[in-house]
Amino acid sequence: MFVTALYALLFYVATAIFLVGLGMRIARYARAPAPLKIPTTPAPTTRGGVVLRMGTEVFLFNSLFKANKWIWIFGIVFHVALALVLLRHLRYFLDPVPTWVIMIQPFGMYAAFAMVLGLAGLWARRIFVERIRYISSPSDHLMLALLLGIALTGLSMTYLWHTDITAVKLFFTGLLRFEFNPLPLQPMLLLHLLLVAGLMIIFPFSKLLHAPGVFFSPTRNQVDNPREKRHVTKVKWMIASERPATGGDK
Repeated sequence: MFVTALYALLFYVATAIFLVGLGMRIARYARAPAPLKIPTTPAPTTRGGVVLRMGTEVFLFNSLFKANKWIWIFGIVFHVALALVLLRHLRYFLDPVPTWVIMIQPFGMYAAFAMVLGLAGLWARRIFVERIRYISSPSDHLMLALLLGIALTGLSMTYLWHTDITAVKLFFTGLLRFEFNPLPLQPMLLLHLLLVAGLMIIFPFSKLLHAPGVFFSPTRNQVDNPREKRHVTKVKWMIASERPATGGDK
């Protein structure tokens, strides 16, 4: 029961940090001024064109495809596989499980292999490509190692060390109702959940936050109409009369 309570507390804390941290970072992105009209050309000249461009960037990684085909392959494989794996895991939180979640279960299982392949390719790029290795920091390797650890421990539970998935679902659905149901004490499961909680905690403060950040990129979300419409940035500058009084002002 101690382990169950410990992991329950861990996921409550991790979820709170993830949601609050993500919300604060998005709010910070939204408040950041864009003083110049700087869309990457050729750029769309209408708002509908911007939406289309952003869609191809988010779902197809269009700029990455134009820049480097090999990186694009590993990147798109990893992200599509990750999306399938996450959708597959909805069965642990929903009761009853929607039909479409049941239907994607086989695809999600095999997507885990694609996820590992994509991560391995992206990590090899940071190790063997000299110019990428030069700009890679320890945190870049840590993020890849963490994601790869989550994928490998998940695969090991599927094919090597099986766990009681019914008990796992009862644990997580219980957390949604603030009930503590026993968590299976299977070492690989505990390691997997520990890595997942760790990822949730560091996600809002890491480079992985490029996921929502792309929507606030002025080079992507701006309409290319500097001649037709004047671009005015709403920035509140603090003048002398607005500064708070201090001891030296007396």
